[in-house]
Amino acid sequence: MVSGVATTMLNILVLAVGYPIYLHFLGYEQYGLWLILTTVLTFAQLGNLGIGRALTKLVAEEYERRDLDGVQQYVTAAVTVLLLSGAIVLGAIIAFREPIVSLFRLSDENEKVVRWLLPYVGCLSVYVFLVQAINSTLSGLGRMDLANWTQSLGRVVAVTVSAFLLWCGRGIESLLIGSTLSYMLVHIISVISIRRSIAAPLLRLPRWRGGYFLRLLSFGMPLVGGSILNMLIGPFNKLMLARYIGVAAVPVYEIASRGSMQIRGLIEAGLRALMPEISRAGASMTIQARERISQLNARAMRLLFCLGVPAYAGLILIASPFLRLWLGTRFLEILPGVLRIMLVGTFFSVLCVPAYYTLMGLGRIRQCFLSHVIQGVVNAGVVGAGLLFAGTLSIWSVAFAVALAMGATSFYVIWESRRVMKRFHYSAVRRDAGSVGGMMPSSASQANSRCSLPEDDYDATSTLRYHPIPGRSI
Repeated sequence: MVSGVATTMLNILVLAVGYPIYLHFLGYEQYGLWLILTTVLTFAQLGNLGIGRALTKLVAEEYERRDLDGVQQYVTAAVTVLLLSGAIVLGAIIAFREPIVSLFRLSDENEKVVRWLLPYVGCLSVYVFLVQAINSTLSGLGRMDLANWTQSLGRVVAVTVSAFLLWCGRGIESLLIGSTLSYMLVHIISVISIRRSIAAPLLRLPRWRGGYFLRLLSFGMPLVGGSILNMLIGPFNKLMLARYIGVAAVPVYEIASRGSMQIRGLIEAGLRALMPEISRAGASMTIQARERISQLNARAMRLLFCLGVPAYAGLILIASPFLRLWLGTRFLEILPGVLRIMLVGTFFSVLCVPAYYTLMGLGRIRQCFLSHVIQGVVNAGVVGAGLLFAGTLSIWSVAFAVALAMGATSFYVIWESRRVMKRFHYSAVRRDAGSVGGMMPSSASQANSRCSLPEDDYDATSTLRYHPIPGRSI
């Protein structure tokens, strides 16, 4: 958790250094072209099939059972699937390059640049699939600290290499080269860290079994549906801004959106370890597991309010002078207002982080998917309604759409998490009662009837022994 917060602070610093450099050498229009290319890469991430988060959860469960073969089987299945899906994604990008470029209504010169770089971005997106899978495996092995630091180091390398190449006059392709080298570094360090953790080969090709493949997809595919719906937020908004306002408006949206999400990420970073921990606790389905999850959620919410409220309030107040100081001559008057709206939206969003990781850790993928449905549909609906009734689009309406979508999603996730935890409690009580009742001999059962011991005072993992809970007396 500490590493998550520290690395997120480093990421914010890298972002703060990177944006002024990119805008200085490229300007809003050229940098907007790179953001359009990264939007295509975001669409290509659908080929990931949700494997990253599925690996984190399933590897965490196998590693908790000390089943090294299971860990290797899941990694092998993930790499195999991602190579196949990546080949399909790359083929689709190359085949539909012209329609993709025409969606953004770019000038002839800008179209040439995007058309030239698009195949290379497609190759990078396929490689990113594999790097994310390896990094997710490292998180599942309980070394999320190494995964966090590796990703942050990659970002530092990306900005450093890109800035140097821009200074040398290489242009927009500098950003592509910097991103590629950063992912290569993350890949190498992640593989070395995993080998040191398990002291065994990462892949198990001769003994690969299809059951692991099916479990990966059964967990990951609903997340793909959520990723598809996420396209109705960032990529959809950038597409609409480029078509109806101009490509120069895309960096304004990107700075406000990415900046507010980095603040959200700073607060969320310490909570990313919740999902594998809840997965381990929820595997036993006992009263003790339920109490453990409830304690984790309560502490997480206290952390959110202690850090979140002062941080967001302070940033909303100093948004304008901070942006002026940060961007200098590249500052635009519209930026502070858009950033404030985005900050309000991400504050609503960060409140549901513990609830979301609880649902995911307990395997409630359907509810996670529905949260993406709500956010994507509300965002696209508000943007579309504004365009339909007003006849035009503004960056203000897009920012309001994002904030409203995040608020609606947060309300649903918190409400659904409470419902799931209540069901967990009832299931755990019945499980403990059934386990004790079915294993207890008749004499012990009679003694129990005389003592009237509460059901949840039995250790469900033991057959005959009784373990009192601290603070309770017989």
